[in-house]
Amino acid sequence: MKNRLKELRAEHGWSQQALGERLEVSRQTVNALETGKYAPSLPLAFKIGRVFNLKIEEIFSDEAE
Repeated sequence: MKNRLKELRAEHGWSQQALGERLEVSRQTVNALETGKYAPSLPLAFKIGRVFNLKIEEIFSDEAE
């Protein structure tokens, strides 16, 4: 699953640790999400959307697209 997490995090000037704290996950989880090694659960995807004030479709996309 592709995502814009790294780009959005950079726009806000947040470290992986800072984003992890906002999402209540570890820095390692943020890294795994950004590199596509881990797909978020639906509740986590919605939490990410709320943190960035975006719809999840604006953050995540299917790799086939």
